[in-house]
Amino acid sequence: MIDDKALVAQVLSGDRHAFRVLIKQHERLVSHMIGRLTSRPEDREELCQDVFLKVYEKLGEFTFQSRLSTWIATIAYRHGINHLRKRKIKISDLPEDETHIERFIAVDDASENLAEAQLDQIVLTLVEKLPPQYKAILTLYHVQEMSYPEIVEITGLPEGTVKNYLFRARQLLKEKVKQYLGKEAVL
Repeated sequence: MIDDKALVAQVLSGDRHAFRVLIKQHERLVSHMIGRLTSRPEDREELCQDVFLKVYEKLGEFTFQSRLSTWIATIAYRHGINHLRKRKIKISDLPEDETHIERFIAVDDASENLAEAQLDQIVLTLVEKLPPQYKAILTLYHVQEMSYPEIVEITGLPEGTVKNYLFRARQLLKEKVKQYLGKEAVL
């Protein structure tokens, strides 16, 4: 893997192969970010392409104040949020008061009956049903393994809000898993 500074320098010097390498190294991150914010496959592909065009256009402005992946994720996140706003899609459709969500009850016994791969797929499907903002923060934290400061930098949200969204996303996901497993028991 090429060092980020060397890679950026190569791209800025006009090396097309270096830009393809940059895309290859970060396409999963961009895909996850955009995929968590929009559910339409045709929008996802177009938005991912737009993100990399913007990365190419703005690469000369990147100052290495953060990791390259954080900078690219910031562009992807903001581009996805702007897309939602333009299409007038709600970023979060949940009320502020989340007191009605019950605490998650351990489902170890029920999950033992499901194959682990099947359970993983079920959880991913349920994550897709979360509001876009929650999906994005959950993905950044758990899938991309980014820290709170990195997520704050990417989203522009205060750290308390990031923590709150992550907590709410986990609670909602736990409730959805609990409901799903309850339905499975009935079937």
